Amino acid sequence: MRFSVQGGVLLGMLMMGVACKTETDKQEAKSTEQEEPLNVILMIGDGMGVPQVSTAYYFGEDTPNFSRFKQIGFHKTSDKSHRITDSAAGATAFAIGQKTYKRAIGVSVDTIPQETLLEQLQKQGYQTGLISLTTITHATPASFYAHVKDRDMHEEIAEQLVGAKVDFIAGGGRKFFRDRVDGKELFANFKEQGYHLDTLQLSEVVLDQPNAYILAEEGIPSKIEGRKEFLTDATSMALDYFEKKKKPFFLMVEGSYIDWGGHAKDAEMMVSEVLDFDKTLGTVLDFVEKHPNTLLVVTADHETGGVSIGKFYDIDESTGEKKEVPEKVTVYFNSDQHSGELIPVFAKGKGSENFQGIYENNEIFHKIQQALHQKPITQ
Repeated sequence: MRFSVQGGVLLGMLMMGVACKTETDKQEAKSTEQEEPLNVILMIGDGMGVPQVSTAYYFGEDTPNFSRFKQIGFHKTSDKSHRITDSAAGATAFAIGQKTYKRAIGVSVDTIPQETLLEQLQKQGYQTGLISLTTITHATPASFYAHVKDRDMHEEIAEQLVGAKVDFIAGGGRKFFRDRVDGKELFANFKEQGYHLDTLQLSEVVLDQPNAYILAEEGIPSKIEGRKEFLTDATSMALDYFEKKKKPFFLMVEGSYIDWGGHAKDAEMMVSEVLDFDKTLGTVLDFVEKHPNTLLVVTADHETGGVSIGKFYDIDESTGEKKEVPEKVTVYFNSDQHSGELIPVFAKGKGSENFQGIYENNEIFHKIQQALHQKPITQ
């Protein structure tokens, strides 16, 4: 009997030891998961408000990729100098976490340079990437690496990009790097810093080098001007590059010409750019679903055009009589300028729940920071 009791005690102690070790292993594994750096992808549809997103549902052939989001919020766009902001102040709010004045790039209201999200993450060992359809020195991409008092200082912005050590660059703007007032040839500087540089096409990335694709004198053509799959292809290349590098990354992707369609009051241009952005979004969402240690945030700096989606009418040319066509809608523009509409924010991945609600645009920076330091979400 004594032997049986001692054996039982010994067995119990052994089982407790195994249980403790199992729990310790779980905690260590969880701790390792918590320490794994979070990839961050920020997609900006310049000029894209709720009406622009709505066009993907009315004019697209397939269910828009926007439908794949569950975490959705809104941000308020006003800057420190104007109720109606511009892309410079709007993107700078995302990049530095502060509202600033209209036309400012990466600086505070008193023109003091502020460290951007991209620069902070570089210090933490992150790879970084910037993709835009406009010149890569344009307001939105520039706000993540440059610090100037006015968005039109393209040559100074270009020179700052050469020193910014961004790992993947794709966009336009050749003239600001080689046909400069100061005579400098900045493409040579890129090569001196070890870049794989292509000014003609999206050639194959070189894994052990930073890559820069600056493919037009100014902006890449719009969709209605014949642009093919640049945005989707460049984004796929960047994601593949970062994945193979096996390091955490920050990537900003701008769908620039949604805004330009609004300024031009060109419905065809605006809709085609929204659909192209949505296609690229699908590629990114596929990546996020395969790489759960990634946060994707999709938003815009402001809305452009005061757009609404309304009734479509056939007009009898002989009488001028209008007749509604029930199965069709059309795009209406209230202006050719930016508006003050609240802007949707779509988020997916770790920390996406932080982006629900209504908040100021600079809070997007802080919500990303919160996601970078929070515990993993329990699925």
